[in-house]
Amino acid sequence: MADETGIDLSTQTMFAELLQRALDAEFDAEFAEKGSFVRKRLKGRLYWYYQWRAGDKVMSKYAGPASDPAVTDRAARFSRIKSSYRRRHTLVRALVAAGLPSTDPLSGSIIEAMWKAGFFRLRGVLVGTLAYQGYAGLLGVRLGQRPLMTQDADFAQFWGVSENIGESMGDPLAVLQKVDPTFRAVPHINDPFVSTRYRNRQDYAVDFLTPNRGSADHQGRPARMKALGGAGAQPLRHLEYLLHETERSVLLLGGGVPVTIPRAERYAIHKLIVAASRVDQTKAPKDILQAHTLIQALAAMRPAELKRAWTLAWESGNRWRQKLQAGRQRLPAESQAVLRDLSPARARSAR
Repeated sequence: MADETGIDLSTQTMFAELLQRALDAEFDAEFAEKGSFVRKRLKGRLYWYYQWRAGDKVMSKYAGPASDPAVTDRAARFSRIKSSYRRRHTLVRALVAAGLPSTDPLSGSIIEAMWKAGFFRLRGVLVGTLAYQGYAGLLGVRLGQRPLMTQDADFAQFWGVSENIGESMGDPLAVLQKVDPTFRAVPHINDPFVSTRYRNRQDYAVDFLTPNRGSADHQGRPARMKALGGAGAQPLRHLEYLLHETERSVLLLGGGVPVTIPRAERYAIHKLIVAASRVDQTKAPKDILQAHTLIQALAAMRPAELKRAWTLAWESGNRWRQKLQAGRQRLPAESQAVLRDLSPARARSAR
């Protein structure tokens, strides 16, 4: 059973199965899972072709002769992948019908393309509202519609990871243009030769972010990210706190898209800091609503982890405490009470 804000146990179990299947899935860089292999006879010999639908047209691509064991084995393995995909697709539809949030097609296609390009394997993290959608199944909580609306996708990675991991996913713009050819790089205001943001014709924005490294030499300047093919990322304060601990989830689109997102408790606390730091406050109410929803769920499901995340942020210095207090004061009373109970004794006595 579930209350009006919760997800029932059977739905949570389905989500857990989908997440495990999505993480276990194999993908072929050349042949997308949505198509299928078929054998065709030409001049008395059998050949494997890969077929897929593009709009109203059925497209095909030559794969090799059926007499080649390597090609035939590949087709057989693909059949197993396809079977897993069908099961995942069924689970996704059931979870959406049960009330979990589905990702809009463009956002989902972008995240799926980044996943298949290797972004999450290279320790990249999805942040922002699209990451927030991933907490519904993990925490068994309904997120509502208002805090889920977005017109952008945010991807983040530590500069040190990007510099030293020894592999690159390639140019992000090329990945995005495979999803929508109208994506274009937006030159950075402080370095016109580097882009950290990409926009399409509908003004959908994709941003790449990285924690601020602190040195005056890097203030306001985009960081070049080796694992992103040398593309740029915008340094942000407090982002290191958000990225330091992560968890896996799956977004509900197609057969499910596995993602790496920040730990829910860090996401909630970070949203309070973000809301208090915004120069333009138009998005601050959504920050607060997301934080409130997660804090209420975490107080029941992960109280020790929520306390540790809050305490770590609280003890990070006076500027952090000022922002945390400002953000906390904007929360509904029940979430303010949760955080006050988590605060060190000194802070509780000063309230």
